[in-house]
Amino acid sequence: MMSKYRTVTAAHQGHRHGPITRVFSPSDLGQQLKPFIFLDYLDTPLHSDFGFGFHPHSGIATLTHQLDADVDYEDTSGQKGIVKAGGIEWMKAGSGVWHKGKPTGSEHAQGFQLWVALPAGVEEEPSEGQYLPPERIEHADNTRVLTGQYQTAQGHVNTPTDMNYFYVDLSTHAEWSFITPAHHNVAWCYVQKGSVVVDGQTYFANTLLIFEEDTGHPIQLSSAPESTSAVLFGSAQRHAYNLVQGRYSVHTSAEALRKGEQKIQAIYQSLIKQNKI
Repeated sequence: MMSKYRTVTAAHQGHRHGPITRVFSPSDLGQQLKPFIFLDYLDTPLHSDFGFGFHPHSGIATLTHQLDADVDYEDTSGQKGIVKAGGIEWMKAGSGVWHKGKPTGSEHAQGFQLWVALPAGVEEEPSEGQYLPPERIEHADNTRVLTGQYQTAQGHVNTPTDMNYFYVDLSTHAEWSFITPAHHNVAWCYVQKGSVVVDGQTYFANTLLIFEEDTGHPIQLSSAPESTSAVLFGSAQRHAYNLVQGRYSVHTSAEALRKGEQKIQAIYQSLIKQNKI
């Protein structure tokens, strides 16, 4: 008997290195999940010297969402400040940017950084950052809408591609159901904590679930009995371009990558002159 729900086609465990779990990257599952090409989950006690110094990107956008720590940020588009816990740090790197961030204001940090592949043309636009406080993040029931839309809740990040990106807390609502837009043939979720049941199968924390491409059926998640669970969810139309990778950059062509790395090098020289690195 066929399931009335969108089924899981693959389940993968993330790889932990130090305080970070690498869930997927452009060189592995990012090829299948693009425009979602990279996801890191940070879970660590904080100490005074913990942080991420100036580092570059081009050709992508990054979305950082800390659950329980503030982020002290600065970028080379001229912005700096603090995003409070539960807010969003969105950096469209475009043609090239350097930025840095330091979790602060808490004894512990749990959060995610997502990379999104940019379409041709957009990847060569100037960098642009958006830093949204937690009060700008809309909720519907147990769903925090980081981008896209769920029920009446709307995301406020100016994403270059139509994408849903939600944080779903299953501790107050035992079930969650969602029908993606008809053109969203990519859909996945990451079990951050607890365990969830999908179509009768139980999946535990630190598991990435990839859903079938059929968009006619809802995705349904249930918290396993006596489990306090939460997941990160994403859906979008598949990115139509190749992933051409550099060390910190992902572009749609070798020529676009060359331009991005050239811009990154020029910014690097400027940061040296400013004694920032």
